Amino acid sequence: MAPESEAIKLHRRLRGKIETKVKINSASNGILKLVYTPGVADVSREIAKYPRESFNLTGRWNSIAIISDGTRVLGLGDIGPEAAMPVMEGKAILYKQFGGVDAHPICLATKDADEIVKIAKALEPNFGGINIEDIEVPKCLSIVERLQKEMKIPVFHDDQHGTAVVVLAALLNALKVVGKSIKDSKIVIAGSGSAGYGVTNLLVEAGARDIIIVDSSGSLWSGRRQNMNHYKEMLAGKTNKKRIICNLKDALAGADAFIGVSGKGGLLKGEWIGGMARDPIVFAISNPDPEIMPKEAKRFGAKIVATGRSDFPNQVNNQLVFPGFMRGVLDCGVMHIDQKLLHKVAAALAEHVKSPRADKIIPTAFDRKVYKVVADAAGGCKLKVQL
Repeated sequence: MAPESEAIKLHRRLRGKIETKVKINSASNGILKLVYTPGVADVSREIAKYPRESFNLTGRWNSIAIISDGTRVLGLGDIGPEAAMPVMEGKAILYKQFGGVDAHPICLATKDADEIVKIAKALEPNFGGINIEDIEVPKCLSIVERLQKEMKIPVFHDDQHGTAVVVLAALLNALKVVGKSIKDSKIVIAGSGSAGYGVTNLLVEAGARDIIIVDSSGSLWSGRRQNMNHYKEMLAGKTNKKRIICNLKDALAGADAFIGVSGKGGLLKGEWIGGMARDPIVFAISNPDPEIMPKEAKRFGAKIVATGRSDFPNQVNNQLVFPGFMRGVLDCGVMHIDQKLLHKVAAALAEHVKSPRADKIIPTAFDRKVYKVVADAAGGCKLKVQL
């Protein structure tokens, strides 16, 4: 039997990374009769008359559900709901420590989209928001789309929304460093899953006009029939206006920026960077293995390189976004997450880096100020929780 890793040893010792904390000591009868029977009946009657008071009289105002079916977890794929739990608990830690948000992992023993939507909607009275996490594509996109229409609380999809915000923020600063604008830049995106979908939509919102998306079947173009779905068709309608049919190598010819969200390490060959435009920008942000290693990208002429990893400069990581984003959304009663809101948050995140340079286009995850910057931009009101 192989020895256990340090991670397994830690988790075995902790037996779970999160727990419930009680805000008040009910040991005395004077308090107990207020927090439970008979006094709590007054609170229940108040909420029964005015359901929105549940946000003021219970912990709902600060609670979100992290909902997953375990079908697309990290780089592990479909590992099931039980195996997804440690990842969701880890996410809950980051929500609490960096955003003050109480996040509850809910891993479901169903892969059926209709059932997941039904369960999420049934849980609505308990939470102030929903975070859809690690559900396979394109199912996750349809679930998010439906929930956003059918629920009265905000629905956030970190793979889609969080990735889009942090990528746009980093790209705005990278373009500033090389003296280019987003509307005049050719951008190639590798990957048409939830991250590619979210990034493309937000780049278009920010003014990008020349985008080519490449997946395992080549470039997306309006009219392509192979390996398509409803969401890829939507992307094809917004990008590749010249309907260029090509592979990734050819798509990169003359490109100003490459954004890798393919999940495929080593996808980008160094020699292809030589065919890009002046001062090429390379975002190889797939984890744990980037599309190209930074040293290799720079050897072939990349001016700015970013990855999703913490062991290299310019870590484009969703952690910069989701804790503060949900903090602001919860505190300020934001009901719907749209592209304008995401654009506003990305701009604020970019502006937090006062003097961007090639090796500093995005804040680090340990810059505590960044979470308040994101929260303020997402919510637009005075926060209830001090960050």
